[in-house]
Amino acid sequence: MDKLFQRKKNPEHLAKQLKEALENPNTPVKPDKSGKVVDIVTKRLNQIKLMLYGDGEHETNPQKCAQMSSLLIADNMIPRLVLNLEKLPFEARKHVAQIYNNLMRRDVCGFVEYVDRQPQIMSALVHGYENAEIALNCGTMLRESIRHEILARQILYSPDLWKFFDTYVHLPNFDVGSDAFATFKDLLTRHKPLVSAFFDSHFNQVFEKYNKLLSSENYVTRRQSLKLLGEILLDRSNFDIMMQYICKRENLKMMMNLLRDPSVNIQFEAFHVFKVFVANPKKPNEITQILLTNKDKLIAYLEKFQNEKEDEQFVEEKNLLIRTLSTLELRKEDDEGTTNDIRFPLSKLSWTVEGKAT
Repeated sequence: MDKLFQRKKNPEHLAKQLKEALENPNTPVKPDKSGKVVDIVTKRLNQIKLMLYGDGEHETNPQKCAQMSSLLIADNMIPRLVLNLEKLPFEARKHVAQIYNNLMRRDVCGFVEYVDRQPQIMSALVHGYENAEIALNCGTMLRESIRHEILARQILYSPDLWKFFDTYVHLPNFDVGSDAFATFKDLLTRHKPLVSAFFDSHFNQVFEKYNKLLSSENYVTRRQSLKLLGEILLDRSNFDIMMQYICKRENLKMMMNLLRDPSVNIQFEAFHVFKVFVANPKKPNEITQILLTNKDKLIAYLEKFQNEKEDEQFVEEKNLLIRTLSTLELRKEDDEGTTNDIRFPLSKLSWTVEGKAT
């Protein structure tokens, strides 16, 4: 029995058995000791998982873990498992995710660089959101991967990133859509210098797509996206990005629209972005003109805005905006020839943009 136990725990033996099971579709199942029929791939993956995590009775052996990782890399098992995840049984998928996350977290035998050299792995994990059966498994592996800047960079600078904006965070399956948004948030916040540089080089494309998220018919998507936008803009590492964002009239219009949203939660999140437009001491002329045009209505709105909240910082910020708007003026030269006639009617659902209702 001791020899049998040791044999099962031997990394070389397990790696060989897993490879054989994946390559031999004719013997996918067989009885275990209790007579229960089990999938061989699932069984081998579970044994590998226990070697990496321990089984509650036996501690993990670092040497065996390193050897196991080295063998999985040498046999190219990880790409094979990830790319064929949907073909594996339910339990096997969970084991794959747990094995992958363990190796990624500990970066055993240069696992992170190995995955970086295999771009099809990250791409397959992103595309996993298109299959509800494997989406959550892929999500956990993606978030573990993008803890490493080199892999986050790979996704940020690949066409796969735009699928989050356009498709994945909008998925009708609530669990999958929420998981995709969690990954999306990590991509845009975890590695601050990397993300700031990405925003700077892709500013127009990013925020054109981001404004579409803010216009989503899905309440959860709209609220989550708006809250995340506030976090991104108010992060010190994104100061230059914030200044670009708050100098564009389309973005101010978006926030003023969201201040009128029926949801008080969305109104509150919009306030935290809108306040930056008002507080900016270097407002461009077109932003100042829009605020000045709507000055009285904005002040009246803010004076009644969520007065039930007792948060001192919120109250202080609101009062600051009211004072700033009250003293807002255009320089004399700014008052000539302007066409930025954007109205903010609290009682209507239409805008007047340069003389045209929209």
